[in-house]
Amino acid sequence: MALEIERKFLVTGDEWRKADGTVLRQGYLSTHPERTVRVRIEGDKATLDVKGITRGATRSEYEYNISSEDAAELLRLCEPPLIEKVRRRLEHDGLVWEVDEFLGENQGLVVAEVELDREDRPFTKPPWVGEEVTHDPRFYNANLVANPFTKWQNPD
Repeated sequence: MALEIERKFLVTGDEWRKADGTVLRQGYLSTHPERTVRVRIEGDKATLDVKGITRGATRSEYEYNISSEDAAELLRLCEPPLIEKVRRRLEHDGLVWEVDEFLGENQGLVVAEVELDREDRPFTKPPWVGEEVTHDPRFYNANLVANPFTKWQNPD
């Protein structure tokens, strides 16, 4: 079984903006809490991902490369809105941090994620990493489809 162990944090400051970014578009064919099915296009790479329920900071994850053409067609089947973001990868203290600056209906949200080999692995946070939101389901990408960040900031 493939496992993903990931910690997620809000981002502060602007130092992370120095890194080059890549635009990602992703959508969800399923956002059920026990399983998500995601389609993603990042640059010239496209994937279909199936993820299981999150327990702590760990969940099962299966990722399959697909053609960009298939991914574009599948994105049209996804629940709106699509998640759009610019991803920057930065190395800090031997780990790669992915900083996602959200666009569209999630504009204004910036989070950093780090993948670990075990949940209790010690690590040093970069100076631009703030509050941890790993266990806050509002920040799960699949939940940002149904409840976009801009609606938190401007409730109806």
